[in-house]
Amino acid sequence: MVSFEEFAKLDFRVAKIIDVQPVPGATKLYQLKISLGNEERTLAAGIAQHYAPDELLGKRIIIVANLDPRKVRGIESQGMLLAAVSEDESIVSLVAPDNEDVPLGSKVT
Repeated sequence: MVSFEEFAKLDFRVAKIIDVQPVPGATKLYQLKISLGNEERTLAAGIAQHYAPDELLGKRIIIVANLDPRKVRGIESQGMLLAAVSEDESIVSLVAPDNEDVPLGSKVT
């Protein structure tokens, strides 16, 4: 269990995927460039087996924006996207706002 206080420390934000690159030598990993409206970041995301790059470009997503950066296969990942994943990992669905008018960088509460 996680306390409410611990959960409240997480900063969820609306972002848009603006570039997708496969990671050489990795079958599951993409290097994503995202926009939060006033800044761009890089994320490493293990979704390559479930989405083609053209399916991701321009897609709005929800990210955890205040995680410490972490190196993944040499990529400094500056956040984490949220996705629903089936128990056997055969189905992956990105968490996204259902209204395209929500500004990039908006806080998710």
